[in-house]
Amino acid sequence: MKSTAATPSTHPHIHGIEVTGDTLTNRAGLALFARYLDGTGVSWFLQRWLGPLRKSGKGLSAVECMRQVLLFMVDGTSRHLSYFDDLKADEGYAATLERRSEDLLSSHSVKRFFGAISWGRIWLLRKLLQELFVWRLKIDKPPVVVLDLDVMVMDNDEAQAREGVSATYKKVKGFAPLQMVWGRIVVDAVLRAGHHHSNHKDTTEKMVSHVVGKIRRRYSGTVPIVIRQDAGYFDQKLFELFESLGVGYLSGGKLYTDIKERVRGTPTDDWQTYQNGRQEWSYLELGDRRKSWRRFRRAVFCRPVYEDRQRLLEFARPDTIIYTNIGIGDPVDDALVAAGYAHLLTSAGIIECYHDRGFDELVHRAFKDFLDERLPFKGFRQNTAFYYTALLAFALFESFKADVTDPVVPTTAYATTFRRRFLDVAGKIVRHAGKVVLKVTRAALEALKLDELWQRCSSPPPIPRLA
Repeated sequence: MKSTAATPSTHPHIHGIEVTGDTLTNRAGLALFARYLDGTGVSWFLQRWLGPLRKSGKGLSAVECMRQVLLFMVDGTSRHLSYFDDLKADEGYAATLERRSEDLLSSHSVKRFFGAISWGRIWLLRKLLQELFVWRLKIDKPPVVVLDLDVMVMDNDEAQAREGVSATYKKVKGFAPLQMVWGRIVVDAVLRAGHHHSNHKDTTEKMVSHVVGKIRRRYSGTVPIVIRQDAGYFDQKLFELFESLGVGYLSGGKLYTDIKERVRGTPTDDWQTYQNGRQEWSYLELGDRRKSWRRFRRAVFCRPVYEDRQRLLEFARPDTIIYTNIGIGDPVDDALVAAGYAHLLTSAGIIECYHDRGFDELVHRAFKDFLDERLPFKGFRQNTAFYYTALLAFALFESFKADVTDPVVPTTAYATTFRRRFLDVAGKIVRHAGKVVLKVTRAALEALKLDELWQRCSSPPPIPRLA
């Protein structure tokens, strides 16, 4: 009779936990971003504009402080500044950053650093953000520059009292920064109190004038520029500014009573249909001039027929009216035709381009996934400095994905996904033959093509320096 006793398992068991003297890291991927950050030459701008913050030879330089803050934001393990104290005790993290533990920032050092940044230095951080935009333009060489204007609500409802926090249109207390988006990055922004509406004072006008001028001077004097915005920016002053700058605009409009009556009285035969994949719109070409306007402007009234393959009943179709200066003989028309974008002059092209604003709004979502909405300081000046630093980190993060990791992680991946798939890789840092080497498993090396990506991050496209 065979024994029924269980046979000893052949699988290896862990019998205890001991301390190792090896230098280990669980963020091996961060070493590649650190190498990329140093290779872009962003430190040249930081030294030029933030270098004077250092009043004595003691402590870390402003450039080193900013470098570690940028890496902290890209790492994203914690949003709390107190986490800097935990990182300072982690030799593996210090080695990943190519620093010694005693050279890492503490939470108190970070707070002092942001407390020392004046409003003038904050403006220079904003200028650096625009320099990154010019850098990416020169790399991507887009034939048409499409910019999007919108407000991003930052929910600070559950945070401690913050200077500048007030009620927003989303019924939460927070900030409402005005942001200009191109592609997957924020190219310019102004942090504002939550109660400020989209087109508050002349902030939008100044931002557009400055960015358009920078594109003309630093990238191309002839490239067509198109600005998209929702109905919150429906303002004749803005339209006249766009027209004087020679740029095209697509703006959501307000559905006034006379427009609704005009549309209601239009025969069915005058309506046209535009279909794009699973989306279908009925639209009507209009010319409109409000009482205070000096000229007629082109308007396209449209309503969706389908939504996610579900046909909408007529009473449930949300109406939209799009105002534009494209296709009415303005100089931007010739520029678009010369660039090969003549289809944007058609009603179908206008509808498609305007509804692509949804992709730009995803940039706001990606930024919130990259860094928590709640700002860490009580003072508005310190929070503004932190906010612009976060935008810089986000722009560099998106650039890193495009320049380095695109072969293994898609550029459309959100920060959380990217960190889990690429940054959070186990590694061992050893000294060998007078060199420091980061060792990873063969599986990680082959899956992430780390040998290839190391070469990429070691020679990134440099940010052009100013004269």
